[in-house]
Amino acid sequence: MRPKDARFDGAIPTLLYGYGGFQASLLPSYLGPVGRLWLEQGNAYVVANLRGGGEFGPQWHQAAQGATKQTTWDDFIAVAEDMIRRKITNPRRLGVIGGSQGGLLVGAAITQRPELFNAAIIQVPLFDMLRYTSLGAGASWIAEYGDPAIAEQRAWIEAYSPYQKLVSGKTYPAPLILTSTKDDRVHPAHGRKAAARLAAIGQPYFYYENIDGGHSAAANLVEHARRLALEYTYASKRLCSE
Repeated sequence: MRPKDARFDGAIPTLLYGYGGFQASLLPSYLGPVGRLWLEQGNAYVVANLRGGGEFGPQWHQAAQGATKQTTWDDFIAVAEDMIRRKITNPRRLGVIGGSQGGLLVGAAITQRPELFNAAIIQVPLFDMLRYTSLGAGASWIAEYGDPAIAEQRAWIEAYSPYQKLVSGKTYPAPLILTSTKDDRVHPAHGRKAAARLAAIGQPYFYYENIDGGHSAAANLVEHARRLALEYTYASKRLCSE
């Protein structure tokens, strides 16, 4: 989604959204806040259909489970590279956004290819995948990711787990990490550890933890509006300013 008169000169501020897990499908839908807070400003918004999701049936999901989960991250990175190659945007103007499994997706993208992005909105994320089965409802997702208690499967997971991949000497796009104290699905320890790790290696970040709200990180419309305001203020400052 972009302005009709957009010039393909690589300068359009763009947010790339994805999920890519649990056979969930990202289908066309009405996104009022995205329209008002982002598209009406002349920016672009991209939804990536990734293997691991459900857009093209069970086989599309099964192509990125367990040992092949890296395929989801590869697809997301390929979409980003394609937009840059076609001069829709450029790394200075490109940000990524996702929540839950999508937060893991964003974490994998910015740790594997940090040079592609200048913003990252990481909502209620999975992040420390070597301990995910011990946090919140994580043990129920072993069929999706594998079991880090089994050596062979731990190797699959360790290869991409964003928490372990945040290292000194690299420059990451200063992310906005959002979580909820009362998230009973993805434990807030994931988001907290992401922020703590960035602090430990001297990398900038923004962190917001809402006290209420469960996995939505907002308990009511006022809190939801506040979260959206934080996200799109951050995106505008990172991607739209000169």
